[in-house]
Amino acid sequence: MKIFYWGPYISKVATVKAIIESAKSLKKYSKKKINLSLINVFGEWNDFKDEKINIINLNNKKFQIKKEIVGFIKSRFYFLLIWFVSFFPLLSLLKKEKPSFLIIHLITSLPLFLLLFFSFETKFVLRISGYPKLTLMRKILWKLVSKKIFKVTCPTLGTYNRLKSENIFYDKLIFIPDPILNINDFKIKKNEDIEIEKNFSKKNSILSIGRLTQQKNFGFLIKSFKAMLGKYPNLNLFIIGEGEKKNELIKLINFLDLGDKVFLIGYKNNVYKYLIECKCFILSSLWEDPGFVLVEAGISNATVLSSDCDYGPNEILENGKNGFLYKSNSQKDFLENFDKINNCSSKELYKKKVSLKKKIKVYTQFHHYKLLSEILRS
Repeated sequence: MKIFYWGPYISKVATVKAIIESAKSLKKYSKKKINLSLINVFGEWNDFKDEKINIINLNNKKFQIKKEIVGFIKSRFYFLLIWFVSFFPLLSLLKKEKPSFLIIHLITSLPLFLLLFFSFETKFVLRISGYPKLTLMRKILWKLVSKKIFKVTCPTLGTYNRLKSENIFYDKLIFIPDPILNINDFKIKKNEDIEIEKNFSKKNSILSIGRLTQQKNFGFLIKSFKAMLGKYPNLNLFIIGEGEKKNELIKLINFLDLGDKVFLIGYKNNVYKYLIECKCFILSSLWEDPGFVLVEAGISNATVLSSDCDYGPNEILENGKNGFLYKSNSQKDFLENFDKINNCSSKELYKKKVSLKKKIKVYTQFHHYKLLSEILRS
């Protein structure tokens, strides 16, 4: 069986990890011989090394994007560039190689457009990655292509139900959680000997992780943290991540005179060491689907406080059973829930952590493989 993954990316969003772990799950657990390949559009997979997974270079080596692209206008320009440069090469590749399946992540409009106007022996599987904005153009494309697409997989039940209610891909939808958890990787990284910031401690350090973008809502978090300091003056806030909002957040930190309390510490290859050692982990996002870092926080035994944004946090935290949820963008509710954490008994916190660990079992490689392999046998 020949399976191709399509997932061109211009910045390292969480979906990139999902693509890699999904492909690895097929190679690791499948008893059938699978010829598995990642389509390398503009050099985004150049650094990926796995002897069991092939890399197919779609375009001429002269077409290379050598750095991460940030910002709305720049990203849209490069999306269009990738779209037009890759149109005929992708069409030719699918016609020539005839893979059994093409699993589509990121910049999905190109393969869907090809499916709409051409016939293929390949079965197309669309993976909804992240919270889908149902723009008019997207709804039209999805409805037009819905009869020809083989299956559509959703990362959360919220997205599954939303698309079902919109009557988009109605009989093609399947709920498959992302393969976020690689247990072996976690075991290695939690024991890795790395230095973390000297003033980072379990007693006083609050942690947040994510790209510095509008979605992650770090401006709200920093302002709310400022309000917390009146009651909890010994706390520090650490934010792991890079992104286009960095300079804006630095200005906000300086304006609020928080230079010695809030720390933007950049991208970290090993976030588990920080999650294990923090007082609590906070997710302040405006939307998540599902919210990879919540799963990583759960396996790390961290206390979690999250916004109740659509869709992932509610599902993963089960409306507060597995952590603490505050009303999105409500500073009052945020502060009240942080008080609950501080007033909560050790026994109650332990119960929430255990419950969260049970919940996140569905995000393992093996669970993902079991559900995806059912599609591939169809």
